[in-house]
Amino acid sequence: MPSFKEVQYYLAGLWLLIRLDARGFSYLDISDRGLMRSFWAIVWCLPPIGISWLWWRQAYLQVMPPHTTIGFAFFFRLALVEAANWLVPLIFTGFLLLAFRIGERFAPIVVAVNWLGVPLAYINALLIALVAFAPGATGLVSILWLAVMMALIFALARILRMICGTQPLMIGAITLVLIVPSMLLSDLLQRFLGLSPL
Repeated sequence: MPSFKEVQYYLAGLWLLIRLDARGFSYLDISDRGLMRSFWAIVWCLPPIGISWLWWRQAYLQVMPPHTTIGFAFFFRLALVEAANWLVPLIFTGFLLLAFRIGERFAPIVVAVNWLGVPLAYINALLIALVAFAPGATGLVSILWLAVMMALIFALARILRMICGTQPLMIGAITLVLIVPSMLLSDLLQRFLGLSPL
């Protein structure tokens, strides 16, 4: 498992790529081994994911009848949603890259997206904590969440530009494939698995 110092190193590389500085590639391991190691980012995201699960559990219990209990199955279903949100966009991206005949760009994109998920998960947990401890700040959190999504799209587009070159249509398509499926899957799977508190 990559150490905290290594993760900092990878994030520094991503920051350089967002600034359109090609030196960022030297900070990232985009070999086959680096591709597989980048999935350790999921483990680094477990603490903020745990916070979001606890918040989701509380929101779920609030709309359920009194004395409703939640067991392991609830958290297992949440884990399935998280896994789908992480992996399905990457799989779709792989097919899209094959269609564009640039399959060799798959490894650097996966590495970048996986490590970019770490700060995003912690920012998301921070927003959830803000909602939990200051329920009246829901409007502010919505604005902040929108700002985070816009920053994510901007960052992804810049990173993809460095990886794939200056091809706006291709960059736009890959960005959409990396973001939209996870948004749709979250809602669909939560309802299908009986996790939605609404």
